[in-house]
Amino acid sequence: MIADAWARLLPAKTVTQTVRPGRSSLVDAIADEALAAFQAHGTYRRMRLLTSAHGRHVRVDGRPVVHFASSNYLDLANDPGVVEAASTAARSHGCAAAGSRLICGNSDLHEDLESALATFLGVEAALVFSTGYMANVGVLSTLVRPGDIVLSDALNHASIVDGCRLARADVRVFPHGNVEALADLLRIAGDAAARDKHRVLLALDGVYSMDGDLAPLPAMTRLARRYGAIVLLDDAHGCGTLGVCGRGAAELLGAEDGVDVYVGTLGKALGSFGAFVAGSARLRDLLVNAARTFLFTCALSPPQVAAARAALHIVEAEPRRRERLQANATRLRARLASHGIVTAPSTTQIVPVIVGDNEATMQLTERLLERGYFAQGIRHPSVPHGTARLRITLMATHESSEIDDLANAVAEELPRVTQSSAGERSVHRGTL
Repeated sequence: MIADAWARLLPAKTVTQTVRPGRSSLVDAIADEALAAFQAHGTYRRMRLLTSAHGRHVRVDGRPVVHFASSNYLDLANDPGVVEAASTAARSHGCAAAGSRLICGNSDLHEDLESALATFLGVEAALVFSTGYMANVGVLSTLVRPGDIVLSDALNHASIVDGCRLARADVRVFPHGNVEALADLLRIAGDAAARDKHRVLLALDGVYSMDGDLAPLPAMTRLARRYGAIVLLDDAHGCGTLGVCGRGAAELLGAEDGVDVYVGTLGKALGSFGAFVAGSARLRDLLVNAARTFLFTCALSPPQVAAARAALHIVEAEPRRRERLQANATRLRARLASHGIVTAPSTTQIVPVIVGDNEATMQLTERLLERGYFAQGIRHPSVPHGTARLRITLMATHESSEIDDLANAVAEELPRVTQSSAGERSVHRGTL
């Protein structure tokens, strides 16, 4: 274990450390009230402990399992070439950027990665951010102002929602994937924006992270162009996994020309950490000067940047990885369907199995862990109330036998947990 290795290397502690007294009771009272509500609603969470590198086989809470909960879609997080690139960068540039990009944290590694990302996506420029959350919050709060209008899909990622809030924009939410509802909003927003000289921005995910479906990008980007709206596409789960060249959902659907601002991640298919915003050179210049989530944070560390650059090269050079990934996803959906399990609307490597009940969902997760499969249960607020689910994510390196065995295990355990949960609710109702 890594912790055991460090214990052998470090000298024994000679000073006994104690918890100093403080006013924690005030904070604890707040925590107790909030945590009690989480527990009452079945949404209390804990972190699982992984003690291995991310790959298709990992150790979770001390148990060896096949990994079906990761966003390491192309299995690059522990690829030898990616690991070596990170190691080389650590030796040549150190383990930290030691400051923000505008003070002392900008390196040749950062600029090389950004140039490569821009070339990969066929745009003028890209800018790396510390996280996907910070990328969305930064670009939204820079491009829209109070009074501007943001049209947002109901299932957009929380970082888009929070970016709109921080920008204090007029946010208008339309039903998920509903082109007709968007058209109505664009007509109204376009008239208001023209009258009051405000901007209109359409924010979309490329792949929706809990359902695994695609935004109807061709129709939506055409509408946005007709009404003069800016299009921001967060394609965290499509970047590297979809399209002939791996450029994501917009490439797959032939809608790249309709996207003004592209947000992608370095921490999923690219197997590293961080995110980026890509678009025009003027957009990059604006973000460098105005995006608070870029200005006021340390730059990504050199090993992370170098790892992402090496992974991007693999994405471009080895299309077979994403082809295998999508073939694996198709196989899992088909195997589950053969057991009568619906995974719609998924068409990607994210495959949901809707359970509904929070407790039954987590029971299913635990039962699968006992059988050697790690697929995480997802509850509110990550998904709407009453739609708790097993969220299965595929990797390019999963074997067909592993996929088939997982589908069989889900088919066997799902009825057991749903019947058990229904029985417990019936007993509980009878005691009221």
